[in-house]
Amino acid sequence: MAWEITRNCNLSCLHCRASATCGPYTGELDTEAALALVDAIAQTGSPIVILTGGEPLLRQDIFEVAAYGTEKGLRMVMAPNGTLITGEIARKLAGAGIKRVSISLDGAAAEIHDRFRGVKGAFDGALRGIGYLKDAGVEFQINSTVTQINLNEIPKIQDLAVALGAVAHHIFLLVPTGRGKYILDSAITADQYESTLNWFYDQRSKTPLQLKATCAPHYYRILRQRAKTDGTKVTFQTHGLDAVTRGCLGGVGFCFISHRGIVQPCGYLHLDCGDVTKTPFPEIWNHSEIFLTLRDFSKLKGKCGVCEYRKVCGGCRARAYEATGDYLAEEPLCNYIPRPLS
Repeated sequence: MAWEITRNCNLSCLHCRASATCGPYTGELDTEAALALVDAIAQTGSPIVILTGGEPLLRQDIFEVAAYGTEKGLRMVMAPNGTLITGEIARKLAGAGIKRVSISLDGAAAEIHDRFRGVKGAFDGALRGIGYLKDAGVEFQINSTVTQINLNEIPKIQDLAVALGAVAHHIFLLVPTGRGKYILDSAITADQYESTLNWFYDQRSKTPLQLKATCAPHYYRILRQRAKTDGTKVTFQTHGLDAVTRGCLGGVGFCFISHRGIVQPCGYLHLDCGDVTKTPFPEIWNHSEIFLTLRDFSKLKGKCGVCEYRKVCGGCRARAYEATGDYLAEEPLCNYIPRPLS
């Protein structure tokens, strides 16, 4: 799950789903409520908890909350922008049991990345933060949001991730929410989407990085199409975690909790599934009507509803919702013509 532990941020990114900026924001869960939420999360199992924002390092009690989650047996990870990481903070992250940190690089050099982030010096700050993480022995990955602005940069970013010593590269396909709505004309086309994900699949044998396509459910269709063409069966042994997950995980194997405690299927799909300050999180996760609907793939509409890959892809529910107002509608950024279900 992704927990927007604060919406405060020191950057002003073009594509921010939360339109985050310098706060304060009202209604943010206090320390007591945050620790209680950790207890409630632990009752649902042992999910990966992504402490995100905004900028999570702007929260005063961030290390206390992270350490408490670690103590409860949760895998605690964090998604800062890197610019606030110092040697001391990197050591505190390690001490709190943060297992991995994701740093976003949306360009292989300062010009494009800083344009994305809205602050000059953001690229150099991110690289400096990565250096401190390495010194402290904290594992890190690189995340990249793919748009027309940086489409040609993605191979260079992946090379940079290898050079920096990252363990993984996750690409995110733009979902037009928050400030992302204002750069909708920068979104890649359905054909570019298909081409990019095929390129990403080809990198599996060419890079030491763990690769994951996020907000890009078509990848899990493409993976199976390519494997079939190659005469390869998709198993955990051949394709790792990609073989045992699916495209859109919103409400199925993933959820988002806002800084005010509102639970959503994901950070981009603004549907109120419950409020943890009023309803225990396990009850929301297990009984939310929206979550239960998302888990029933037979309720998908349009070509997603008749697609033979609906169980492994499912289309991006957030893109469908933004385009039509119906979170079960067909994915608008897909050019695949499905073979009707028998």
